[in-house]
Amino acid sequence: MYRFLLTPRWLGILALTLAASVVMVMLGNWQLSRYQDRSAINERIDAAARLDPVPLTDVLTPPATAGTVGPAPHPDAAWTRVTVTGRYDSANVVLVRSRTVESRVGFEIVVPLVLADGTAVLVDRGWVPPAPGGAAAQPELPPTPEGEVTVVGRVHLSESMAGSVSQRDGRIETRRIGVPELAAELPHPTYGAYLLVDEQTPAADPAFTPIPIRHENNWQNGGYVVQWWLFAGMALVGYGYVARREAHTRSGKRRPRGDRLEVAAVSPPVAGSRD
Repeated sequence: MYRFLLTPRWLGILALTLAASVVMVMLGNWQLSRYQDRSAINERIDAAARLDPVPLTDVLTPPATAGTVGPAPHPDAAWTRVTVTGRYDSANVVLVRSRTVESRVGFEIVVPLVLADGTAVLVDRGWVPPAPGGAAAQPELPPTPEGEVTVVGRVHLSESMAGSVSQRDGRIETRRIGVPELAAELPHPTYGAYLLVDEQTPAADPAFTPIPIRHENNWQNGGYVVQWWLFAGMALVGYGYVARREAHTRSGKRRPRGDRLEVAAVSPPVAGSRD
C-alpha cells in the first residue's frame, strides 16, 4: 500500500521534509540559547539590586597609563553594584547624543571620576533634554559637584559599534559609549567599563533623569522556541498526512478483482437476454 514512498519523487519529498524539520529545530535551539542568556542577564540585574555595593576594584582591573583603557570585565560583571570615591573631571565632560529616555530624545552626560591614584572611571550621571533648537542642540549642563564625590552605580559594559568621537564647541561628543574610544581622548588611565549612577554623595542634581535599567525581553525568545519546534512537528505530521491520503487514493483506483466479480453478480439481466 505504501510502496510508492520508495519512489524517487517521494524519497525527495521526505528528504526535503526532514531537512526543513532539522533547520527549524536548530532555529528553535538557537532561540532557546538566546532565552537562557537573556534570563541570566535579568537574574543578574535582580540579584545586584538586592546586594550591597562592593569596591570598584573588586570588579574592574585598574588601567595602566594615560590614554589607555583597562581590561574589559567579564560579561557576568555587568550590572554589579559598586562604590567608588573620587573627583569629577569637569573639563572632560562627554555628551552622548540621540539618547532616548521616556520617549524623549536628548543627551546622556558622562563624566570621568578621577580616583586618588590618578585613574578614572567614566560615570553616566543621567539624561538631560537638549537646548531649544532641536534634538542636536547641546544641552545646558547641570553644575558638576566640586570636591570628593562618592558614587554607587551599576557596572555597564562598553557599548559596541561606538563609532567616532568628535569635539564640538569644546566638548567631547559621541553617539554611543565606547570606553576605549573615549579613553583615547582623556588624560587619565581609564577603567574598561563605565557606571550608571544609582546613588551619589553629595546628592545628584535633580535636573538629571536617571538612566533606566531595563530587563531583557526573554519571553519573546521563549515564544520563538515554541514556534519553531511546532513548525518542525507540523512538517513531519503534514508529510504523514499527505502520504496517507495518497495511499488511500491509490487504493481506490485499484479495486480488487473479487470486487468486480461481486458487482457483476448482483447486476440486473440485460433486456432480451436468455434466462
